[in-house]
Amino acid sequence: MKPTLIRNKMIYQATAVVKSRQLCSHLSKDLWKKYGKRSIRVIEGDTIRVLRGEFRGVAGKITKVSIQKNGVSVEGVKKEKLKGGNLDVFIHPSNLIVTDLNNEDKWRQNKLEGKKTPVKESKPKETTNTEQKEAKKPNKESIPKETKESKPTKNEKKGEEK
Repeated sequence: MKPTLIRNKMIYQATAVVKSRQLCSHLSKDLWKKYGKRSIRVIEGDTIRVLRGEFRGVAGKITKVSIQKNGVSVEGVKKEKLKGGNLDVFIHPSNLIVTDLNNEDKWRQNKLEGKKTPVKESKPKETTNTEQKEAKKPNKESIPKETKESKPTKNEKKGEEK
């Protein structure tokens, strides 16, 4: 497959799930050591620092995550329009580093710390009627095998009937 086709599928023709997965950013060194993970998907409320681009060095909280625009909006990062007013600038998460996490989501916190999500305990398995019947049936090994002499063959049966 040509690289241009692969690139187009990953950028322009990607599904929402794939695009959502692409919104990951690196963790700072202290968070990296704490959680043992290098990157995480960014969400609203995370504190970040911009590493590249026009707004390099700016730190702030993420105000909006846009899957369609493939970027995040940071508070304090805006452009002025010619007619007046401000416009949010969306920055790609690969140009950011996460310095502090939004820990409101317990599922995300458990995932970071490597804990398993709590699972409801299941009831002990009860045996069904079919399983009880099978348990009562004797094994084939316990039944004595009959010899060929005791069983009449087909030819013998036909001879008896005539």
